[in-house]
Amino acid sequence: MSNTAQDTIVAIATAPGRGGVGVVRLSGPGAREIAGKLVGDRSLTPRMAHFARFKDAQGQVIDEGLVIAFPAPHSFTGEDVVELQGHGGPVILDMLVAACIAAGARQARAGEFSQRAFLNDKMDLTQAEAIADLIDAGTSASARAALHSLQGGFSDQVNRLVEELIGLRIYVEAAIDFPEEEIDFLSDGKVAGDLRELRGQCLRVLEEANQGRLVREGMTLVIAGKPNAGKSSLMNALAGFDAAIVTDIAGTTRDVLRESIQLDGMPLNLIDTAGLRDSADVVEQEGIRRAYAEMKKADRLLVMVDSREGDVNPQDIHSLLPQSQQQLENLDLPVTVVLNKADLSGIPTGPRDDGSFVISATTGDGLPELREHLKAAAGFKGTGQGEGQSRFSARRRHITALQQALAALDNGEQQLHDHAAGELLAEDLRAAQKALEEITGAFTADDLLGRIFSSFCIGK
Repeated sequence: MSNTAQDTIVAIATAPGRGGVGVVRLSGPGAREIAGKLVGDRSLTPRMAHFARFKDAQGQVIDEGLVIAFPAPHSFTGEDVVELQGHGGPVILDMLVAACIAAGARQARAGEFSQRAFLNDKMDLTQAEAIADLIDAGTSASARAALHSLQGGFSDQVNRLVEELIGLRIYVEAAIDFPEEEIDFLSDGKVAGDLRELRGQCLRVLEEANQGRLVREGMTLVIAGKPNAGKSSLMNALAGFDAAIVTDIAGTTRDVLRESIQLDGMPLNLIDTAGLRDSADVVEQEGIRRAYAEMKKADRLLVMVDSREGDVNPQDIHSLLPQSQQQLENLDLPVTVVLNKADLSGIPTGPRDDGSFVISATTGDGLPELREHLKAAAGFKGTGQGEGQSRFSARRRHITALQQALAALDNGEQQLHDHAAGELLAEDLRAAQKALEEITGAFTADDLLGRIFSSFCIGK
């Protein structure tokens, strides 16, 4: 797919703020001509740095620095690219961009450089997304995973699945189109065997993609419970510092508090909420409403209970949280029940047979077991040196596409087993291939491209 855009775009490619060096990037058919107007129409040797003074249309010097040209197709976008490297002051860089626009360029949209690289076949969609993931990486593990995706680690696995699918589709559709060959789908055994192998490969990629998503996004954990159960104390204990105010006064937390931490390389997004109870206080009611709103968006709910309350049933959330809150009726997410204040109740800390955990957020007893539980509940397998290097970065849309491909393969296997229906199997194989090709962008709707690249920063 080639890019048909004829305009030349410009943007600041370095981070906002002040720095020693700032870069303005041009890309498009007029990049060298526009740069020439700023530096005096001098010839630019490809991929060599030239010292120059950058001037506006009136001949006034804006800045001085280096100019580097990257002729098409040997550039990031596949088009003519020129970089102007000057001093990193925001006013200076804005003046350089304005001079480029006056000379014929237009301001680039968010992610437009990466989008042009994708459209010009310089990278596939997973690699383009990996650029944004690498920039936004919050841990060393997520940075390594994003780099592995950028180098084609994820794409290679998906492309291998697609090639296997194409080979199976050729065999199935040939048998349909040439029935005189008398290929029996059931007695032949090849299709059934290939389907099982393909499904196994797809499942392995899905499991690794889930790990990649966890490394990139982490798990969102909402801590909820009645007032004074120790929610804020647990948040502070997990975070390792006093992120929330802790007092003996019930209802201290009246709003949503957020903190992002790491559990052995897995990002964990902690959300502490207001104590849940029936209250006539308008401010507290709003805090409780926000607490339930956060629960609906969470990956897991951690319900805090004062262990001095006696025996609890972890399966009966209504007995642990106020029954008057109707929002619980439609709450459908995994729940972990934590009995806190073991230092006061004397209950032994650690996991219990009913699935709950006993801890003391004050002394830290029981917290190591709870941390391991949270990682296991998320499906996180750690980020050892070798393992972390091989894992790729993945997004929720990748997980969804792999699940759709897996569902299509399962349906096709059922059609083959129950009905020996070659035509229906062929359609399921086609659907699986389409889902996989949406990951790399070999088959992608324009609106999806717009959503993906609009999330990038300007200049990338």
